[in-house]
Amino acid sequence: MKLSRRAKRMQAHHARKSDRNASLNMVSLMDIFTILVFFLLVNASSSQVLPTPKNIVLPSASSEKSPARNLVIAVNRDVISLQGKPVMKVSNAMKNSDKTIKPLFLALKKLAKQDKTITDKKGVTIMGDKDIPYALLKKIMLTSAAAEFTRLSFAVIQKAGSNEEG
Repeated sequence: MKLSRRAKRMQAHHARKSDRNASLNMVSLMDIFTILVFFLLVNASSSQVLPTPKNIVLPSASSEKSPARNLVIAVNRDVISLQGKPVMKVSNAMKNSDKTIKPLFLALKKLAKQDKTITDKKGVTIMGDKDIPYALLKKIMLTSAAAEFTRLSFAVIQKAGSNEEG
């Protein structure tokens, strides 16, 4: 029996449909992978950015490695804060003739009792305005050391030409 043109076309169409080999559109797949790579590159940076209060102007410096995650003591012209909570006014701390700042000492000890992982690290990052007096900075460092937080780091704005390691 001889097949008509329409019957031949239908057989060829069904033969094409019966081919079960799957195929991938590589153009779409490459677009997805490219977007994924860019997303991962942007979001996987190794630099740590501390949230800086608006009333603190950090000094610039170059550093070879990033500081670890520590307690943050923020100092501006008016207030000394620990983990974002005000501890004492700067004017009162400067008037006091002691080498340490008692309210800061007590706040550090209280945080150490609450969270044992803090005491294991024993680290403090001082985020101080660039115009605070050195005498105040020295009192804060001595207070931290007296409260057994001996690993001190300073938050700074990284200069453009410095090396960074993680």
